[in-house]
Amino acid sequence: MWPLIIVSFMVCFGPGHQQFPRLCATREALRTKECCPVWEGDGSPCGASSGRGFCQDVEVPDQPDGPQYPFSGLDDRERWPLVFYNRTCRCAGNFMGFNCADCQFGFFGANCNERRESVRRNIFHLSRAERIRLVSYLNLAKHTVSRDYVVATGTYREMENGSIPMFADVSVYDVFVWMHYYVSRNALLGGPGNVWTDVDFAHWAPAFLPWHRVYLLHWEHEIRKLTGDTSFTIPYWDWRDARGCDVCTDELMGARSPQDPNLLSPGSIFSSWRVLCSQAEDYSARGVLCDAQGEGPLRRNPGNHNRNVVERLPTSAEVEFTLNLADYDTGAMDRSANMSFRNTLEGFGDPQTGLGSSPRLGMHAALHVFMNGSMSSVQGSANDPIFLLHHAFVDSIYEEWLRRHRPSQSQYPESNAPIGHNSEYHMVPFLPLHRNREYFISSKDLGYEYSYLLDANQRLAESMHPYLEVLQEVWPWLLLSGFCGGFVAVAIAAAVLAAKRRLHKGKWKNLFALPERQPLIWSGDSVESNHRNYQTTM
Repeated sequence: MWPLIIVSFMVCFGPGHQQFPRLCATREALRTKECCPVWEGDGSPCGASSGRGFCQDVEVPDQPDGPQYPFSGLDDRERWPLVFYNRTCRCAGNFMGFNCADCQFGFFGANCNERRESVRRNIFHLSRAERIRLVSYLNLAKHTVSRDYVVATGTYREMENGSIPMFADVSVYDVFVWMHYYVSRNALLGGPGNVWTDVDFAHWAPAFLPWHRVYLLHWEHEIRKLTGDTSFTIPYWDWRDARGCDVCTDELMGARSPQDPNLLSPGSIFSSWRVLCSQAEDYSARGVLCDAQGEGPLRRNPGNHNRNVVERLPTSAEVEFTLNLADYDTGAMDRSANMSFRNTLEGFGDPQTGLGSSPRLGMHAALHVFMNGSMSSVQGSANDPIFLLHHAFVDSIYEEWLRRHRPSQSQYPESNAPIGHNSEYHMVPFLPLHRNREYFISSKDLGYEYSYLLDANQRLAESMHPYLEVLQEVWPWLLLSGFCGGFVAVAIAAAVLAAKRRLHKGKWKNLFALPERQPLIWSGDSVESNHRNYQTTM
């Protein structure tokens, strides 16, 4: 099965969505500041000849940012993506991608006109075959060099304004590891140790939930292209009231190593993985970007964390309290926000009082700390595949809040949020461009659903799915067993009947040899006895 999947990957893998597209990581593209690659379907930039899109100037918003980041012109992520490109593809209709080669989320087909809704399911509701498939897909992504993307290993200034491109090849999986590092890294102000730490373009502020929603959608999309499995969806781990890491088994995300509690079991494929972009303190001390080189094995030691920071995993009651908060964000819209749904779900608001700047972390952040390893570093957390299961569930809570409160678009802040988080800001480091407010909408508008948010009948059907899949896998064997059993039963019955005939034939012979005084009709007791024996024989 897997060789066929790998072959389909080699045949079907096409252009996609994240930065930096290999075709835009050249000296010419950086010097001209234009990222409008040709679509292979018609040989024109952005597929313009086919009406898929066109190359246009990038427009960035002028709304003021909050005071958390007091600099200007020092960081490549400011006014994204203008430091690197001021012209990109603008796709039309349902087309999407850095060259408009792909479809908007929720659309499929050559012309992107097939609407389809996917369902993200509880990982424990997957069949054994689906679990094997998930782990295999993750491992394939980890060990397949991305054909379409490279990652930046130097700032634009270090590249001498594009004259010396500084990019590296990484795997499909590690493109996303790098993206999460890049969006959350410290701002480099120049020289060793000279960094600004109070900045993050995807955390600690309103864009936390929309940004990670887009991140998961793109990751899901890349796995589908890599494997050719367009039905693939990211499963979620419902960690409410969990007493430990339920997904930490060798069948799923990897058990604990018996030799070293900080490492994964040799029985897990993930024990061979190597992390990157996880040494934030070292980068800051040297004043450099991650160089995308391997930095050792994946680390995890769930439950052996600092209990003064995180007491336990979140409870159902805490999730419900968070869902009942009516305001998406409040106040300074950072970690100090009170009674803020976003801040409480992210983990900096107390999930029992709603007060910000909580001394103990809860909800989303609690899970990261609980894992006590690669997951506990913001910049390196995406190295652990549990990251995907965790954030899928966080996204489902975000989705439930959207459905419960039905906020207007005006609830998302237009200005004065921390840098990178205003409604019209382009999400770092995505190409094509996405604005934060565009993902302040229901997942159903983006083509996906969560199984536990379905109505009762749909939930029942979904919960039966793994059993039906198992039945589908074994029904030929059941049919064969039934056929063989039936054949054996018929053979036995035939043998018994043949024996009875021979027995009866002998009885009639003996009957005609009896004296005339022998009665020709047996007594009732004899008939009853013979009938009972016949049924017993059958």
